[in-house]
Amino acid sequence: QLPRATFYYHLKRMENADKYQAAKEEIVAIYHENKGRYAYRRITSELHNRGFYLNHKTVQRLMKLLGLICCVRIKN
Repeated sequence: QLPRATFYYHLKRMENADKYQAAKEEIVAIYHENKGRYAYRRITSELHNRGFYLNHKTVQRLMKLLGLICCVRIKN
């Protein structure tokens, strides 16, 4: 059994548009522009330059959600 209030709460949540959709697209763009070498700190800084003011923790969470992992470059 699912309480009626819970059912309608989740139904309402599913109808809402994604609050971070534009930011997610920008994060993916920045990530691919830099060949996957930017981690959440540098992406956060670049987002600030582009007019998206998000907390670094939010950027980190969105990157994890999108499956974006920074590739560490091996220095010779």
